[in-house]
Amino acid sequence: MKLLVCLTAILFATAADAREPTVESLLTDGWEVADYVAASDIRTLILFKHKSHNYLVQCSVLYDVTRSPRLATYCIEIR
Repeated sequence: MKLLVCLTAILFATAADAREPTVESLLTDGWEVADYVAASDIRTLILFKHKSHNYLVQCSVLYDVTRSPRLATYCIEIR
């Protein structure tokens, strides 16, 4: 249930840098969730893979009620 809530929330998140991929754009472009881990109560790491690419993308999702906006997402390509 926690994963479902987290994944639903990150679908609507936007990245601070326009060049940086977002979770929503990755899923739209055919990327699949390869693995995920809840690093803490407020941070989740999601690893994406794509059949036609030979690299992975890792997204760090932070949900913090003391921040505004509460959801922060950072995605990086791992080559």
